Amino acid sequence: MFQGETAITVDDKGRLTIPTSYRETVADACKNRLVVTYNPFDTGCLWIFPYAEWEQVRDQVNALPSVKAVHRALQMKLVGAAAIVEPDGAARILLPSSQRAAAGIEKKAVLLGMGNKFELWSEQAHLAKIRQTIGEDEISDDMADLRL
Repeated sequence: MFQGETAITVDDKGRLTIPTSYRETVADACKNRLVVTYNPFDTGCLWIFPYAEWEQVRDQVNALPSVKAVHRALQMKLVGAAAIVEPDGAARILLPSSQRAAAGIEKKAVLLGMGNKFELWSEQAHLAKIRQTIGEDEISDDMADLRL
């Protein structure tokens, strides 16, 4: 399970270094294979899945009937854009330039451990999202049952 927030620097070649606290997990649980793809629900964010987790997501998304436009859009953004990456000897992964550009990820970014995957946010998008509060009218029944 991944959790936590880490400020990340993306180098001039578009590589990010996997934080030390995640390296062993990525090496063991993921066999050093990750998948980078778009977050179809939030702008300014990419998803990074361990390969085994990705296979499950990919298969579920591909099983959706492609006769619906929203299904095709989800398939395009997740499966069509998916890039398999492996950390190099310095624990760096290369982010596809098209994905970095679309998400607005430049030098500074934020990596969030979100349980089964990472979210990589542009610094600006993360700041805007984190500054948003959840309004009382947005609280779902499931959220109301939480003891926070």
